[in-house]
Amino acid sequence: MSAHFSADTIRATTREIVTAHEPLEGPLLPILHAVQEAFGFVPQEALPVIADGLNLSRAEVHGVMSFYHDFRAEPAGRHVLKVCRAEACQSMGTDALADKLKRRLGIDWHGTTRDGAVTLEPVFCLGLCAQSPAAMLDGELFARLDDDGVDEMLGGIGK
Repeated sequence: MSAHFSADTIRATTREIVTAHEPLEGPLLPILHAVQEAFGFVPQEALPVIADGLNLSRAEVHGVMSFYHDFRAEPAGRHVLKVCRAEACQSMGTDALADKLKRRLGIDWHGTTRDGAVTLEPVFCLGLCAQSPAAMLDGELFARLDDDGVDEMLGGIGK
């Protein structure tokens, strides 16, 4: 069973999503997005339902899901912190910033703090190249991040 959803609920909801998206051309990505929206992640129990509904192998569905970094196989924390890893941000110190964040939060990329507060994810460009290094916390952008900016950004969310 995944998170707080029963396997039966996951399968039934996924079947409804597949049926609704089946008429689309290339429905796999929209289906994966809809499943993640429904559950907060893409549960393993959903993959065979998607594969069967689209006449694909489970490996094909898993391969697409794991290729795209926006899809999660586990529930995210209450807050999602995305740190830009693109070249402009790298040239402005995002690697050191990311290392500090990892140490401060006690997690690595794609990890979630023990208290479930924060999930840390790498992204490759937030569109703030001229204001790097940049991050996004729960959809809010933060630019020209330094130690003070990190403190401000993380201030209201706990660990």
